[in-house]
Amino acid sequence: MSSSPSRPSRPWGTLGAGLAAVAACLVCCAGPLLAVLGGIGVTSAIGALWIPVLAVLAAAAAAGFLVVRRRRAAACRPGPARADLGMPTIGAVPKDRAPSS
Repeated sequence: MSSSPSRPSRPWGTLGAGLAAVAACLVCCAGPLLAVLGGIGVTSAIGALWIPVLAVLAAAAAAGFLVVRRRRAAACRPGPARADLGMPTIGAVPKDRAPSS
């Protein structure tokens, strides 16, 4: 009987797939993370150079937050509207509301 040579096992396949998933996650999240960290860094640099600018930036950020919050709250409120529920009638149906045959 002839036996076919078996392939050596590759334990690195699973590890390689895991590393590929981690690399994909890093590439996907790198832009937003760098934007947030860059914004914090720029604000820190401006604040370190000139403290009043930091106060102005903080006030502008707070004002923007409040404007966005108010707009979202106003968009979610239903406007006052009259609801016609069509009250049921008891007795004979009027001729103008009788079902057509």
